[in-house]
Amino acid sequence: MQRRKFVAAASLAAAPAAAMEESPVRGTPLKAGYWGPQFYDEQERNELLDVLAARSPFRWYGPQTPAKVLRFEKEFAARMGSRYALAVTSGTAALQCAMAACEIGPGDEVILPAWTWHSCFNAVVLAGALPVCAEIDETFNIDPAAVERLITPQTKLIMAVHLQGNPCHLDRLLALAKKHGIRLLEDCAQSVGASYGGRPLGSWGDLGIYSLQMNKSITAGEGGALVTNDPVLFERAARFQDLGGFRAPHAEAAGGARLGWTFGANYRMNEFTGGVLLAQLRKLDRICNAVRQNARQVYAGLSDLPGVKFRELPDPDGELGAGVFLDWKTKERADRFLTAMKAENVLASKPGGSVILPTLPHIMEKRSLHPLWPSFQSPRGKAIRYAPDTCPRTIDILQRYAGVLMDPKFSGKDVGDIVRAIRKVYGRV
Repeated sequence: MQRRKFVAAASLAAAPAAAMEESPVRGTPLKAGYWGPQFYDEQERNELLDVLAARSPFRWYGPQTPAKVLRFEKEFAARMGSRYALAVTSGTAALQCAMAACEIGPGDEVILPAWTWHSCFNAVVLAGALPVCAEIDETFNIDPAAVERLITPQTKLIMAVHLQGNPCHLDRLLALAKKHGIRLLEDCAQSVGASYGGRPLGSWGDLGIYSLQMNKSITAGEGGALVTNDPVLFERAARFQDLGGFRAPHAEAAGGARLGWTFGANYRMNEFTGGVLLAQLRKLDRICNAVRQNARQVYAGLSDLPGVKFRELPDPDGELGAGVFLDWKTKERADRFLTAMKAENVLASKPGGSVILPTLPHIMEKRSLHPLWPSFQSPRGKAIRYAPDTCPRTIDILQRYAGVLMDPKFSGKDVGDIVRAIRKVYGRV
């Protein structure tokens, strides 16, 4: 076995100079597209036409009784293995509803990954609470060991963000949350349709949120959802997204109202969005299965490369296969890989779709909406630092991994070209 690996490595490394001047693998560039819109057809069109014909685009009333958003909520809850679902205007809105549901506020701390989208950090700050950034591991998700070191008596919530289609180490995070009496929120914005241990992501924690924006598995351009099995959490979230009230269909679903009027925002989804998402939801499994199939073929086509190391997958069967990423050991090698793949007309990239929060100037400077905003006014808020030296492992991981994003519409030839291109440049890199 070792001899075969040595011979393979030597063959790759000793490729003649002429091979480096061969024609590229593809004549035209290959790049992953937006998943959901590629599946738009008469189903989305008919849902929109229904709303136009009914002249009732507001979800709660109109000339005719609206039904799209309510039906979407029921089908989404069933698909995500949860008792309740709340449709909102965006994943960001869903995060803010989750903060309200968990009663996050001044003096509370929320642990989230150092690498995630702006919305995660912003939702905590907008609640007046304090974001605490934990390092990621080689899943590209929050590291449970790093989380445990950051838990304080003020920690009220752990945000498990399942990034680029890959589940977190949920067993370990759930154990931590239970041990310390902390709620766990699953952010499934980049992993709609993924699962862990045979159950949909979002159904494991106290709440789950989803983004249905253009870059996500299914989309109406914008949109979001929240799921939970807890009727009180559902009611708080529903009240927050609807000005503090609790509409009869939501109250009926929750078995009655338990709380009273409160303050809230307006994050209600409209019927046009609900109709498109209803059609898209019914295609979610087809979209996800197509992406997974393509990704698995790439993994299989590269698995015999000498010394190859892929991104860590806590549940290979449950991840979406949104991208196949390899560890190139150093930033320089990863950069060389990107350059070499560009020459082969196969677009490759570093991990994306998120930002390294502690490296952003406005976060390092703790800018907020008002100089007296409560998040950073406490002694703890003033003492906490956001800076590149607080997340060196996160920076290192994201610099040395690179790979190819996948698409549900990639053909067999496209997938084969990805494998051939990576194999062609692997030894040189």
